[in-house]
Amino acid sequence: MRSLKDFLSDETGATAVEYALIASGIGLVIFAAINGLGTALAPYFERAQTALQ
Repeated sequence: MRSLKDFLSDETGATAVEYALIASGIGLVIFAAINGLGTALAPYFERAQTALQ
């Protein structure tokens, strides 16, 4: 049976968790950028829609 010291020093899977945190952070930044860009461009699309009607 593994001791508590061995269990606490085991880093198996730590890299996968780090990559998952980095990927979720990048996804959050992309989502925020697209959301902000969509809000900024909304008046232009509304103007184009009105012109096409």
